[in-house]
Amino acid sequence: MEILLVEDEPSVISLIQRGLKGENHVISVAMDGYTGLKMAGLHPYDLIILDVMLPGMNGLEICRNIRKTNQDVPILILSALNQTEDIVEAFNRDADDYLTKPFKLDELRARIDRQSRKARQQTMTGNTITIDNLVMDRDSKNVQRGGKSVILTATEYRLLEYLMVNKNKILSRVDILEEVWGIDFNMSTNVVDVYVNYLRKKIDYTTEKKLIHTVIGMGYILRNEN
Repeated sequence: MEILLVEDEPSVISLIQRGLKGENHVISVAMDGYTGLKMAGLHPYDLIILDVMLPGMNGLEICRNIRKTNQDVPILILSALNQTEDIVEAFNRDADDYLTKPFKLDELRARIDRQSRKARQQTMTGNTITIDNLVMDRDSKNVQRGGKSVILTATEYRLLEYLMVNKNKILSRVDILEEVWGIDFNMSTNVVDVYVNYLRKKIDYTTEKKLIHTVIGMGYILRNEN
């Protein structure tokens, strides 16, 4: 993969470069926010890794600006901030993954491999998933409920897609964290519950027929309540 690393700590840059050496990744580095954003707009990278605290422009602002023109490139946030609100804010800016510092190289490699697999899967022909009057076109990434378009963020879309692909199956919070966010370092975070609530407001609150259900003590399931 061609990777853009936007990071201002030389020790972290060196660690990542040495840790990924020999894995056929090409790593370009920007050490401030404005340079990172400029580089992201000039070259079609396969993955962008963003620190949050950067000179000039922080990583979340870079992410927001990238998403104005590029919805497809995977963005991994690398940050020392590990509170739920920090993670939620990153995903609200349409980041694809979030890894906290200090991190293990094996976990970073696994996150990069996961994004690479997802990118390959997205190049395959998609299909349409229908549950009751909820329709997801995986080719166009368009979602409709009752014939009306539902506007979702990238993270909300991934969560809904995972629920719909596994319709009628109970999914634990751990399952959802690992599949949708790739987060396995902090199982106490309530980011899943936060985003399920976001989805419910867009999918279920406008109709009497609910599709997203809580299974107490087990997780969530998407199914026709009848």
